[in-house]
Amino acid sequence: MLNEREIESCYLGQFIPVHYHHNMLMDQNRMHGFKSAIDYAVKPGAKVLELGGGTGVLSWFAAAKADKVYCVEFNPDMVKEARKMLALNANGHKVEVIHADAFEYLPPEPVDVVICEMIHVGMLREKQVEVIESFKRRYAARFGGPLPVFLPEAVIMAVQPLQQEYDFEGFYAPIVQFQETTAIHPGTVEMAQPAVYSIIDFSQPNELVYSWQGKFVVERGGQINAMRFVTKNILAVVSERSTTIDWLNHYMTLPLAIPVRASEGDVLQVSFQYRAGGSIPSLQASLKAEILYEAAHQPVQFVPAYA
Repeated sequence: MLNEREIESCYLGQFIPVHYHHNMLMDQNRMHGFKSAIDYAVKPGAKVLELGGGTGVLSWFAAAKADKVYCVEFNPDMVKEARKMLALNANGHKVEVIHADAFEYLPPEPVDVVICEMIHVGMLREKQVEVIESFKRRYAARFGGPLPVFLPEAVIMAVQPLQQEYDFEGFYAPIVQFQETTAIHPGTVEMAQPAVYSIIDFSQPNELVYSWQGKFVVERGGQINAMRFVTKNILAVVSERSTTIDWLNHYMTLPLAIPVRASEGDVLQVSFQYRAGGSIPSLQASLKAEILYEAAHQPVQFVPAYA
């Protein structure tokens, strides 16, 4: 009999179909970013742990330099897939694929790097934050400090008001949309600049609830009917070059339950709250926007003629 967390885990991303993992292999931005970051973070002779290994490709990247890689995967179908794929590749023998729950597994020895890519836009659906926070507590209790380097090292999350078209050949459907970050989207109008609402540093303790209320200055008139959520993953900090290796998730655009008519210069207030790993509808239910101050109603300042 599954407990409540196991039921939720099965529903929210733990058992992603095999073909979805194949699509991730074909995502060149994701693959190149992780390969570069892992090559930088993993030093020769290192011990590496991957939590949520999928096809095993990120563990394989690590195996190019590491002496040993522990690749933990909960989905039995993906365990078989990863073992099959790794057997086809050089250095695959250095990766041990372990069928276990990332919430419970600890390696038999201290590791230098932990790779965890259970990432969804806004840290929704998948268990990235919760898994890493659980791991840090259990690892410190067994091995003490220091903690391993985490990859990604950090995440920056932002939100942006939009005027979004929801006309599909005449059929009006305000749906959740995922958009390529490098493409032009003619049906999307950015109504204000993005605002950062959370920064996650995986080397530090992190909260699991994001509660935010912020303001935007509207840059053009129109109807604000959606909010874009932006998630930038800082895969590795390259301190000697004062730069980072990043991976930007697809934009996630959520329709507002109550659209807002706005004019240039208006001040828009937006608020929401959700739990890391929670469902997209849980965020949508809390998402609210309203005009806090109308630019057209600003009082005219009296300026003396002699000024």
